[in-house]
Amino acid sequence: MADPKISAYYQTRMAHFGAVTNDWLAQAQSASAITTTPPPPSPPPTAATLSDPSHQKPSFSVIDEFNRWRKQPDLAEAVAAIRALAAVIRSSMATTMMQLEIELKSASDSLKSWDTTSISLTAACDLFMRYVTRTAALEYEDFNSAKSRLIERADKFGEISYTARKVIAMLSQDFIFNGCTILVHGFSRVVLEVLKLAAQNKKLFRVLCTEGRPDRTGLRLSNELAKLDVPVKLVIDSAVAYTMDEVDMVFVGADGVVESGGIINMMGTYQIAMVAKSMSKPVYVAAESYKFARLYPLDQKDLAPALRPVDFGVPIPSKVEVECSARDYTPPQYLTLLFTDLGVLTPSVVSDELIQLYL
Repeated sequence: MADPKISAYYQTRMAHFGAVTNDWLAQAQSASAITTTPPPPSPPPTAATLSDPSHQKPSFSVIDEFNRWRKQPDLAEAVAAIRALAAVIRSSMATTMMQLEIELKSASDSLKSWDTTSISLTAACDLFMRYVTRTAALEYEDFNSAKSRLIERADKFGEISYTARKVIAMLSQDFIFNGCTILVHGFSRVVLEVLKLAAQNKKLFRVLCTEGRPDRTGLRLSNELAKLDVPVKLVIDSAVAYTMDEVDMVFVGADGVVESGGIINMMGTYQIAMVAKSMSKPVYVAAESYKFARLYPLDQKDLAPALRPVDFGVPIPSKVEVECSARDYTPPQYLTLLFTDLGVLTPSVVSDELIQLYL
């Protein structure tokens, strides 16, 4: 039921953006005292106006813009989504902040529905909305100034997200020492950036890549490392415990970093972290801050299902059930440090950082 003490602007905004703070509510109630005269109705467009291309609204699709950015091979999908949302602000024909925020929310929902299983995509869209719209509309007397400020914040957030990998790579270099052996699991662009920078810094190390079945992401990462002349060995997934004795550290990426300080990542990360913990090997996570998600899984079944086809190379009887989950949850007690563009964090600090990000 609508509250008569709150103006229509804030009623609509609250319907789209959820609960509000006490300060925000006080602003809404004070704004309800202001009476405005509705503008005169616009005259109906003439045939000449409709046929004039300069008066026709240009078509814009946030999904098309997202796919355009996604074609760049080194750009993560989450960053492509951030760039696409920034383009929404630029191309918007809205004339009020309320219209623009509703348009942004709709575009964000469209991107999140593009892949409902992607934690990083959802988290990036949510963080973009928090970061960009953190500037209150009432700070500016005119809409154009407010929109310009939103564009500035959108571009800044996009640039921060784009450069996150390089920041993480620099922060992690002190932990990679000459003669070390690193175990990696799955194909993570940020982990590859870490190892690439270490190789460029003339550090001597070798890498053990798990095969990463069923999609063999480890084979892809080992090919990239071989191009950099980094000594690399490909090991089957079931040989992790067998090879852990010669490993000095484990480096993994993350699909999402959750409020507990744990991570959601490619299937197999959990068991690798457990083996490493039992043998006193540090487990390092490299993850961009736009992957910080407002999730708190208690166990593996709390995760939204993300399934993938599994090809065993031989026919499987119809009565045999196949586990097709693509990712698992690694609790924080099995992780040593998280390298992020916000700094080097312990798992216990992650919840504090998440609160700051989503304020």
